[in-house]
Amino acid sequence: MDNFDLSGKRIMVAGHRGMVGSALMRRLEGEPCETIGAGREEADLMRAEETEALLADIKPDAVIIAAAKVGGILANDSRPADFLYDNLMIAANLIHGANRADVDRLLFLGSSCIYPKHADQPIKESALLTGPLEPTNQWYAIAKIAGIKLVESYRLQYGRAYISAMPTNLYGPGDNFDLETSHVLPALIRKAHEAKLAGAKTLELWGTGTPKREFLHAGDCADALVHLLRHYDADEHINVGSGEDLSILELAGLVCETVGFNGEIVTDPSKPDGTPRKLMSADRLREMGWSPSIGLREGIAATYDWYLENVVTT
Repeated sequence: MDNFDLSGKRIMVAGHRGMVGSALMRRLEGEPCETIGAGREEADLMRAEETEALLADIKPDAVIIAAAKVGGILANDSRPADFLYDNLMIAANLIHGANRADVDRLLFLGSSCIYPKHADQPIKESALLTGPLEPTNQWYAIAKIAGIKLVESYRLQYGRAYISAMPTNLYGPGDNFDLETSHVLPALIRKAHEAKLAGAKTLELWGTGTPKREFLHAGDCADALVHLLRHYDADEHINVGSGEDLSILELAGLVCETVGFNGEIVTDPSKPDGTPRKLMSADRLREMGWSPSIGLREGIAATYDWYLENVVTT
C-alpha cells in the first residue's frame, strides 16, 4: 500500500478527545474523508467486547490509535500497574478488534520511551530492545512495545497494512496541566504562570536540569501522522520528531520568558532526572518529505495562550 487515498474513507480516531487525538480530528477536517471519534463515552476500550462492538458498528476504513493512559515521571512511578495494564488492554483490544472487523489500515501511536535509557543519540528505530529501559516509565514503555509487536504480528500473520509511529515528547492545545500527572512542558507553563501571579522570586525545577529532551507540537505530530497514514506501509515503526533537543533548564528558561516570570530557576537534584538524553532520529520521516512547521518558541506561546483561555479560572 504505497498510497492510502483518504478520499471517501471513514477514519476512526481512538482517543479523539486527548491532545493528539483532537489535533488529528482538526487536521483531518481538511481532508475529503469522514472522521469518527472513539473515546470513553463511545466504548470502554479496555473491554474487548465493547471495542469489537464499536468497530463493527462504525465499520471504519482505517483506525488511528491515539488512546492511551499517559503521565509524567511521578504518575508513571507511582501507578505502574495502571500504566502497564491499561495501555496493554487498549492496544490489544483495538488492534485485534480492527482485524476481526476486517479493517485493513491501522496506525498505532507509541512513545519515545520505548527506547533504551542509554541508547546512542540520535535514537534510530533499530535501537528498540537493545538495552534496559528507563525505570521510571518502563511500565508504559513495555505496553507500547507490546503494541508495536502486535502491529508487526498482524501484518505478518494476516497481511494487514498496520503501521506504528513513535512520537517524541508532545505538547500543545489540550495538554494536561495537572502538576501531579503532567509532562514537563505543560507543568513548567503552569508553575511559571502561578509563580508570576504569586510574585515568587524562584521557580523550582525537578532534577538537575541537565537532561536533554526533544519536543514536537501536537499539530505538527497530527500532520506527520496523516502523512504516514497516506504514504507509509512497512514492518518497522517510524519515529516522529523535530530532530532537535534542548536541556530541561533551557526549556524552563524559554517557558519563563514566554510566560513573563522573571525570577530565578532553582534545580532540585534530589528529584529524579529520568533519561539523560532522548533525541530521536528523524531521518526516515524527512526522507519521506515531511518536516515540522511550528517552532518551539512559537508553539510554547500558542500553548500558553490556550492554557490562559481554557484552564486558568481566576
